[in-house]
This record gives sequence, C-alpha cells and structure tokens, in this order.
Amino acid sequence: MDLLSLLSWACIVFTVGMFSTGLTDLKKMRESKSADNIQFLPFLTTCLNNLGWLYYGMLKGDQTIMLVNIIGAFLQILYIIMYLLYTKQRRLVMSQTLVGGMVLACGWVYFTMFLSEGDSRLNQLGLTCSVVTVSMYLSPLIDLVEIVRSGNVQCLSFPLTVATFFTSTSWVLYGLQLNDYFIMIPNTPGILTSLVRFYLFWKFASVSQSSPSYKPVHM
Repeated sequence: MDLLSLLSWACIVFTVGMFSTGLTDLKKMRESKSADNIQFLPFLTTCLNNLGWLYYGMLKGDQTIMLVNIIGAFLQILYIIMYLLYTKQRRLVMSQTLVGGMVLACGWVYFTMFLSEGDSRLNQLGLTCSVVTVSMYLSPLIDLVEIVRSGNVQCLSFPLTVATFFTSTSWVLYGLQLNDYFIMIPNTPGILTSLVRFYLFWKFASVSQSSPSYKPVHM
C-alpha cells in the first residue's frame, strides 16, 4: 500500500470516527426523550459542509472525499431527524433547517448554472468549502477563552478532541500529497485548536477531576 492510499484510509477512518461522536448525543436524546442541552446548529452546519465537500469530491473525482462526506451527511441527517423528534422548539429547528436548505439550493444553482465547468467551478467551490470549514473549526474559540478564565474543561470532550486532531492531521497530509491547498489549509486550524484543547486538558486536569459532576459532552 502506497503512502497516498494509507492516508486515504486514515482520512476515512478518523473522519467517520469524528462524525460518529454525535451518536452520544443521539443516545442521550433517545434515553431522555428530550433534546435539551444539545445544540442543533452544529448538526445542520456540518451537514451542509458535508454536502458541499461531497460536490467538490465529485467534481475532482476524489473517491476518498466523496465516501467520507456521503457517510458524514447521512449521519448528520440522522441526527437532525432525531433532534426534530425530541426537541421542544420544533418550529425554530424546522425554520433553521429550511434556511439551511435554501442556502444549499442557492449554492447549487450558482455553481451549476453561473459557473462554467472546469477549474473555475472547482476552485470557487473549494474556496467556499474551505471558508466554511475554517469558520467551523474556529467557532469554539470563544468557549476556549471562557475555559481559560474559569479553569474548567467540563464542556470539552476529550475523545472528540483526539478525533479532531487525528482527522485534521490526516487530511492535511492527504492534501499535501495531492498538492491541494483547499484540503490542506482548512484543516490546519483543526490541528491548532486541538493542540490548544490538549493544553487546557493538561493544565486544568486537576480542576476537572475534583469535580464529581464532570461529564464530557459533545461540543
């Protein structure tokens, strides 16, 4: 097995593992029959991001990107459906889902009807997906600032941090092998934010261990 194939399998395994961390939230919803204390927007934005990267993979003819994002989109749609079943704010959630669907439809029309086939469409789509991915990786920074102030890492999930680190690293190396900056650049913040979280876990471990109510949750 060559290096590219090895990295391809690493991307698939680690990314699917990261997406599967949402199964913890799914289990909570089923057991409690409630979606309280579980955020909906991460499911929706991740699903839209998966569908965008799926289209990028299709245009590029990259089976690794396609497979990972087909699985990711399927899981996120499953989480969204379960959330709709158990949430008390069904109207709000449906409105957010509708807006997300409209954004996706507008994007599809723009990329398929207003851009010619070839590098122009691929590059603009890659840039758009990269911006969305970077924003998703950087969005928890506000929470990290609060953790630094409080010295409490209860709201962080260590398994998710590990999964994010290995997932981002494998995609950066995979993009490096393909010389694809649209894969390398948006995954670099995932490595950096994971390292920051590892440092916070190390620094504030004693605080978390002394708290009997500590229970990692999906962030």
